Amino acid sequence: MRGMTETLSIGERVAWYRRRRGMSQEVLAGLVGRTADWLGKVENNRADLDRLSVIKSLADALDVQLGDLLAEPSLLDWTQDVKGRTVSVLREALMDYRQLSPLLSGEANGFRPDLEVLRQEVGDAWTAYQEGRFARTARMVPSVLSLAQAATRSYNGDQQLEACRLLAMAYQSAAQVLTKIGETELAWIASDRGLSAAQESGDPVIIGSLFRSVTHCLLANGRFDSAKQLTADAAGFLQPHVSKASPEFLSIYGTLFLAGSVAASRSEDRATTRTFLAEAEESARRLGQDANHMWTAFGPTNVAIHRVGAAMELGDVQLALDQGPQLDTSQMPTERRVRHALEVARAFSARNQTDDALSLILDAEKLAPEQVRYHFIPRQLVTSWIRRQHGRPSLALADLAQRIHVIESR
Repeated sequence: MRGMTETLSIGERVAWYRRRRGMSQEVLAGLVGRTADWLGKVENNRADLDRLSVIKSLADALDVQLGDLLAEPSLLDWTQDVKGRTVSVLREALMDYRQLSPLLSGEANGFRPDLEVLRQEVGDAWTAYQEGRFARTARMVPSVLSLAQAATRSYNGDQQLEACRLLAMAYQSAAQVLTKIGETELAWIASDRGLSAAQESGDPVIIGSLFRSVTHCLLANGRFDSAKQLTADAAGFLQPHVSKASPEFLSIYGTLFLAGSVAASRSEDRATTRTFLAEAEESARRLGQDANHMWTAFGPTNVAIHRVGAAMELGDVQLALDQGPQLDTSQMPTERRVRHALEVARAFSARNQTDDALSLILDAEKLAPEQVRYHFIPRQLVTSWIRRQHGRPSLALADLAQRIHVIESR
């Protein structure tokens, strides 16, 4: 089903799966604590499904994955700087049986990657991700993983520990981009391998970073309560290092709580959302300014971005509109700027300010077309706007719908 229904709205997919299950609207609505009238409006595009907690409850009742209702695209588009295989190459790298055990990996054949070169290549992969260039990231990571794996086998002592740190961060870059494009099973493999490498390094900063990666994987799979609990457990593990924390540690620690706040808001836990955001804010206060240590883009602005996102997940649309539009994200990495713009667009749309929402999405698309293409918010909004048009949609809306593949090409 996924990949075959990119042109359907979320409500239309709910109807498709409901009928396939042989369920009436009354039964499904009852399972999620809603009325049949509400469900009928959702399925007929007269009411938006704009909260992941509600979409997840419908997915659970229909016994499908969250991604099935979000209809994440099944293909990563080729781009001007990347033509040819992308995710398939990364899949092969992650499923290479020789990486399962050092007993299967063979000899290093005397090849010893330069750690400084490897460090630069890991950084380049993360930079591509933060620029929203997902195809490029997916294409870069397999070779970086290969080099990092070779480094862990060919060095000893402190240099081997550094190789493990770099391998962990390479796996995390893979997990991040795979999560963004809906390849959640592969992302889980990458996060699991990355956490193992992080533990081998013994570095609490790297371990904390990979805890965040696992949290994102749980979020992508709709396991919001598990992601929330992992945040608490990981924070407990990292707590002994907080008092003498480096900027890198503060950034990782704070960002872990930001990921946890997403989980808490999506599970409609207001108290925990407030607690996690307060913890992140304290780390940002200690850090003192926006920074990008360990590719976290962490600081006061990222905390504010997550406050807006949490407000939307909890249904506090007016709060998101009060805080979101005036937030200056111009110094943030592209991925963060675009993610915030999409959240504000969702808030505008919820207040029927479609022109403002469309303008934000078009501006975001100029910055990171791949990110807009693969995120569920613009896909959902554009599909619902098209469905509700009484006449022909505007040229700007129609063209955007074709570019992100939510309607058939003319």
